[in-house]
Amino acid sequence: MPETTRLSLSDATQLLTDAFATQGVPAKAAASTARALVAAQAEGQAGHGFSRLGDYVAQIQTGKLPHDAAITVTERGPASIHVDAGCGLAYPALEAALEAGLPRALSQGICVMAVGNTHHCGALSVQVSKIADAGLIGLMVANTPKAIAPFGGSQAVYGTNPIAFATPRASGEPLVIDLSLSRVARGKVMNANKIGQPIPEGWAMDADGQPTTDPEAALQGTMVPIGGAKGTALALMVELLAAAFTGSAFSGEAGSFFTPEGAPPRVGQTIIAIRPDAADYAERVNALLGEIAGMEGVRLPGARRSAAMAKAQADGLDVPTIFVDQARALAQRG
Repeated sequence: MPETTRLSLSDATQLLTDAFATQGVPAKAAASTARALVAAQAEGQAGHGFSRLGDYVAQIQTGKLPHDAAITVTERGPASIHVDAGCGLAYPALEAALEAGLPRALSQGICVMAVGNTHHCGALSVQVSKIADAGLIGLMVANTPKAIAPFGGSQAVYGTNPIAFATPRASGEPLVIDLSLSRVARGKVMNANKIGQPIPEGWAMDADGQPTTDPEAALQGTMVPIGGAKGTALALMVELLAAAFTGSAFSGEAGSFFTPEGAPPRVGQTIIAIRPDAADYAERVNALLGEIAGMEGVRLPGARRSAAMAKAQADGLDVPTIFVDQARALAQRG
């Protein structure tokens, strides 16, 4: 296991905020991005946490990821908005979408938020949790650079294209479900490659279509989808909702999230917030979840995420030291 450094959540957020600020990222965008990366790390999604700092900074320095991209919010209708991220960081654009969209969902009963021309958006659970915290049902989809082949094919066309859902309940924390349409998120492969660890069998194929435990070979190949043909069908649905609907690049057209060279990713995300108007909705959610949780050997989706977050809030984060040192070196340049 790699050496780790323990940080409180507030110290981790400030460290990343300072690191992005030295790259010319405006204060609001730097803080938004830092909060999202720390939240992902705290949830146990290390591939969407501190490990992304170096990739973002390298792309900012080459201009592939504009540090001061202008965010444009356009009303498409009383319950529909479009946010153009200007090829910049995803997190400030997502915050702008939620700031404009959640009040509409509360007043109209629903709001569809299309976020286009954007970048890696990390753990979708971080965003849909905000919707549930507002008393709304949240659904989010995102496309990513190509990593999955259509069923029966060998060339990647779809991204890992995650889907997330969150709902409030009568008591207790919201139910939050966040899943990638690959067997595991590609960020886990990227993280394993950075810290020099092999990946388990069954996660990925190399460029020749052979199973591999080498993360570098996996990043050059394809990810194994969940559910065979059903998983790739879902990936196609996400392509249409996240890319075509938002005016963004399809996964096969998107630039890499990882390399400093090349075209911007220009991917998209679509978020739907729904007001649960049934008078007994929250109670019924609680009843069903209680029944499921009471079954022997059963764990509700999101339970690990919730436990990891609680531990991080109490004890702090154990972050690979190489990433902490990288952030500190950047922050000290300010």
